Amino acid sequence: MVVGVLALQGSFNEHIAALRKLGVKGVEIRKPEQLDQVGSLIIPGGESTTMAKLAEYHNLFPALREFVKLGKPVWGTCAGLIFLANKAVGQKTGGQELVGGLDCTVHRNFFGSQIQSFETELSVPEITAKEGGPETFRGVFIRAPGILEVGPKVEVLADYSVPSGKLLDSVSALEAPQENAGSEKRVIVAVKQGNLLGTAFHPELTADTRWHSYFLKMTNEVRAEDASSKASSSISMAGGEDASSKEQLQTDLPIYQW
Repeated sequence: MVVGVLALQGSFNEHIAALRKLGVKGVEIRKPEQLDQVGSLIIPGGESTTMAKLAEYHNLFPALREFVKLGKPVWGTCAGLIFLANKAVGQKTGGQELVGGLDCTVHRNFFGSQIQSFETELSVPEITAKEGGPETFRGVFIRAPGILEVGPKVEVLADYSVPSGKLLDSVSALEAPQENAGSEKRVIVAVKQGNLLGTAFHPELTADTRWHSYFLKMTNEVRAEDASSKASSSISMAGGEDASSKEQLQTDLPIYQW
């Protein structure tokens, strides 16, 4: 198996190293045509505005959107999550181009600036059920986004409790769900929708490869479905050819008149 890793900027090397630990080759993707060589893609964390400008410069957005549209597995971490969101708020003036596909709204700098980066233990029942290991995962949040809203088809895989008093004013101004003063809010930080996976934190910056293994299983499921579909199509075509051959044989037989 070969997994593509968008290598415009950010922590793409760390993702490739994590894949290598699992015995999988990760290849750097910088040009649209390189996407044709891979069946799944990781969009790493980094500076989302810079990544978007580089992606636009290399004319990657049409190819990335087509990749998502075809149902190929894509995982976005931090800035990659912003790329995959259908809507992003809290952006710089003029905003940035998005790939889309995930039915959610993200706040670009929900958790604040670089100096407000942090690590915390996240409850990850889906990951534990599928990959085993501890019930929590060490989430590394670096100038991280937060998911404000999700659509009905989006599965929430992890959230994080944030004291209301510590929320950014900009988030409140965007009418994020409010509760009583002094209470806590559960902010969504990991989601899955179909073949799309998004995490606001950086699994690639830890020694725990369970998120990467989870994504690889998503990829394997798609490959198995594609193989099954192709096999069914081949059998159908073969059956059609047999029927056609028999019909042709009957037509070619000499007709004797008595």
